[in-house]
Amino acid sequence: MPYSAFRRRSHLPFLLELIARSVARVLYRVRTSGAGNIPSTGGVLLIANHISYVDVVVLQLACPRPIRFVGHQGLRRNGFFNWCFEMSGSIPISVEQPRAGMKAAVAALKAGELVCLCPEGHISRTGQLMEIQRGFEVMARQANVPVIAAAIDGLWGSVFSFAGNKYLWKSPRLLPTHAFIAFGTATAPDRVSPAWARRELLDLGCRAFEERPVLKRHLGRECIRALAKHPGRVQVIDRTFGRRAVTCGQLYAAAAALSRRIRATVPERRVGVVLPPGAGAFIANLAILAAGKIPVNLNFTTARAGIEASLKLGGIATVLSADAVRAKLPNFPWPERTLDLKAEIEACGGKRALLPWLIAAWVLPNQVCADLLGLPRCGDREEAGLLFTSGSSGEPKGVVLSHRNILANCAQISSLSILPETCSLLGCLPVFHSFGFTVTLWYPLLRGCHVVTVPSPLDTRKIIEAIRDEKATVLLGAPTFIRPVLKKALPGELRSLDLVVTGAEKLPDDLARTFRETFHIEIMQGYGLTETTPAANINQPHPPVVVSTNEPQLGNRPGAVGRMMPGMTARVVDPETWQELPMSETGMVLFRGANVFAGYLDDPEKTKGAFRDGWFVTGDLGRFDEDGFLFIEGRLSRFSKIGGEMVPHGTVENKISELFDLDQTAGYVVVVIGVPDASKGEALVLLTTLDFTSDVIREKLLASGMPGLWVPKLIRRVEKIPVLGTGKLDLKGCRELALPR
Repeated sequence: MPYSAFRRRSHLPFLLELIARSVARVLYRVRTSGAGNIPSTGGVLLIANHISYVDVVVLQLACPRPIRFVGHQGLRRNGFFNWCFEMSGSIPISVEQPRAGMKAAVAALKAGELVCLCPEGHISRTGQLMEIQRGFEVMARQANVPVIAAAIDGLWGSVFSFAGNKYLWKSPRLLPTHAFIAFGTATAPDRVSPAWARRELLDLGCRAFEERPVLKRHLGRECIRALAKHPGRVQVIDRTFGRRAVTCGQLYAAAAALSRRIRATVPERRVGVVLPPGAGAFIANLAILAAGKIPVNLNFTTARAGIEASLKLGGIATVLSADAVRAKLPNFPWPERTLDLKAEIEACGGKRALLPWLIAAWVLPNQVCADLLGLPRCGDREEAGLLFTSGSSGEPKGVVLSHRNILANCAQISSLSILPETCSLLGCLPVFHSFGFTVTLWYPLLRGCHVVTVPSPLDTRKIIEAIRDEKATVLLGAPTFIRPVLKKALPGELRSLDLVVTGAEKLPDDLARTFRETFHIEIMQGYGLTETTPAANINQPHPPVVVSTNEPQLGNRPGAVGRMMPGMTARVVDPETWQELPMSETGMVLFRGANVFAGYLDDPEKTKGAFRDGWFVTGDLGRFDEDGFLFIEGRLSRFSKIGGEMVPHGTVENKISELFDLDQTAGYVVVVIGVPDASKGEALVLLTTLDFTSDVIREKLLASGMPGLWVPKLIRRVEKIPVLGTGKLDLKGCRELALPR
């Protein structure tokens, strides 16, 4: 670029700016939206999220005006950072004497400059938005200047971020690094607040995340590339029958050969899969996707009528399974064309047919290995998988997950550093479960962490032995599946575990406490839905405290389900009027993000009901705290409106468990269900496996201070509380038991 064409865009000396911009443009590819919202003149306060030490570099590359940055005074103790402060004209601000820095920033704003401040007060060590401080609000009002928010995406995981729980000393990513900055609109100083800033930064972050180039790629191609990159690495240790270690190269070869046969012999667009977690499920799903078709993992634990409805809705005439599985499921409505996975691989030519593919994985570039299968480079919003869900009540709905949805959720999980490439993941969740489908199937293929598979989450002894023998470091499951592990495992058998994550249902306090006391492991509660692919929120361990700042940051909070995944944003609304509420108030939680599905299969009415003005309606009531942690108060269907008052079933259940000191580690023993009532609209029915009388229940609940409306009207003794194969409470089955006979 000739000097005459060079336009000053920073406070650096001319020659230094020329050099810095030239180097930065080699290292980073920065794209923007909304940069035109920045006024060409006059004082403006720019606020941005802070995820790396090069945020200032990419912001200046994207901004049409020179920026005066406000930085932490402590950085000046480092010679390099001190020189950067001096050269760039940054404004130092300290915790000990914040007024001096704020006064200097206000003076710059009044002088008509563009000043940038990170309202979190420090760099994020979780990759997520931290608590917003009020300093920016004070500056804007004192200077009487507008505020513009800017969300930076793409720098978390780079050398200068805290990804992996360390600054620097990380392998640099392939250059250039792609970053996207979304600028908001100017807002008057009297309308800004920390709540406004959080909402703006989350909304803009969602917009910026959607621009990631990786989201447009093809899921099958990305998995094939990842496998071919490390053909000798063990990817799956299958403990279905004995122990079988399967390498990346073997998975690629088997899936490649089988994909050719599926492409030639299966005319339908969707292919069913009925297999437990294991090497077979990996091969079948990847082969179907590589054949240009859509895998549909069917829930074989549900009722026959539900499976038949799913087969019909998905147009599924071909199912891949195994003869051993068919023998165990005599009531499953097997289609006429049900294929045995092992026999199909043998029909491809057996080991002789796999050998050329295995050689290709070792000698050819991974891009070429994907090209050999004719996989497109772009998948984006096309369907990549179909899962059936009825939640915990109702008829099956086909949840269409796109390439973008799955790639986004895997990228979001990866950004949290809780499932690194080096982890060993215990995979026991069924593949028809959204968490099993995304997190224990596609995520390991994309990210390289190896999986130890056990065919059933109910086989507690096998799970414990797999953790002990294979030194698994991560266990995922619903509390229903974790309870038996707590009861049967010896402390030494779980010594290798670093992380336990639960979801699908609320984590009981007693389970979390007892697990912590017994195994010295904190269970991380998460939250998600099939429609969010599924992970929407996950608690994570607290990041290490950095000695230079000595400022702790929170990765988790008791009772919360974690912060939202990067690239997601939310609203809280009144469930009756749909009016927006402050995010700190309890209301219906709505989501938006790249991991949120687009709609149900061939059901525009249900799709319309699932969205409100472009926001996905979760059906759950919750609130956010000032740190961004989400607290789920309960599913709307688990509330009853009695005499005009909303009564939460879960609160009543917890109180009964507490008052009677109930042990629910082996499963549900009490469940509250709402049924129609002529006088008050609804009435509460207590389903229990124990012998309770109405008088005793009522007496104890009222003595504890619980309102009379919250006391169950009827008690029904049942042999067993119905539970779905996913570990969730079967609300439909419970309701049938609760209704008058």
